[in-house]
Amino acid sequence: MGESLFLFFHLPCNILRYGTYRILKWRKHFSIRGLMCGFIQRITDSPDVIALLEEVGLTQTIPLFVNESSTSNVINFYPAFGKVPERQITNLIVSGDSTIDATWWFDAKPNGNALTVGDRTTFNARNLDSPYWSKFIRERRAVVVATAVGESNPLGKGKAHYLMKPVTGALLMGAVYRRFSNGLFSCAVVTRPPVEGFSQYHEKSIPCFLPHNAHAINAWLAADTQGSLNNEVEYILNNPRIYTDLEVTRVKTFKSAEAIGEVDVLMADENR
Repeated sequence: MGESLFLFFHLPCNILRYGTYRILKWRKHFSIRGLMCGFIQRITDSPDVIALLEEVGLTQTIPLFVNESSTSNVINFYPAFGKVPERQITNLIVSGDSTIDATWWFDAKPNGNALTVGDRTTFNARNLDSPYWSKFIRERRAVVVATAVGESNPLGKGKAHYLMKPVTGALLMGAVYRRFSNGLFSCAVVTRPPVEGFSQYHEKSIPCFLPHNAHAINAWLAADTQGSLNNEVEYILNNPRIYTDLEVTRVKTFKSAEAIGEVDVLMADENR
């Protein structure tokens, strides 16, 4: 009888604690997911991608991007939520002539011929001075090529999703990556504090868009092994900018791209 009463009074409390813990984890997961930069799209047969690679001197990577179109003409990239290591950013440029496919979640570890995705939310790299990121922002920088990105902002009890596409051309964004002992890679997109006009679509950060010139891209891809960033990279990180006019559409979901609002234009910094 005493044991039964103990279970009666204590078991519901334990269940409640567990349920509350699970709910808090669920809320944390989805609030982070809604607020961070977590969608990238690349139209693989877009001539704008090829033209931009030529413009910034990455001509040796062009065949790698041309080959993508044989699989699909549109690739949607998502972070590895749910601990799915197959969610990768493909053709992540790491040098003037090479690319890698990297799990879009920095916190990972090798597990045989695969990766195990960690618990730490690390698909964006923001606090770059922290020990977690500092080595990689100096020595393991990469370039993401995109034709659209997705951003979200709180709206009422939910989120408003905005799909951003260049009015003309394509986009380049900075990333960091790491290589594991089994030859696999993980990565994170670098983000910076939002610039004027961007915070209406994402209140906390902006992707680290990269200039469309060869000198800047060469500097970004060059490893800084002497303990400090080169001047060009330091300038890019300290002066986040939008380098091309962006068409911004509120959408139902990023994947469907179904518009639920009018198209706005977010002007490039040089055009304001």
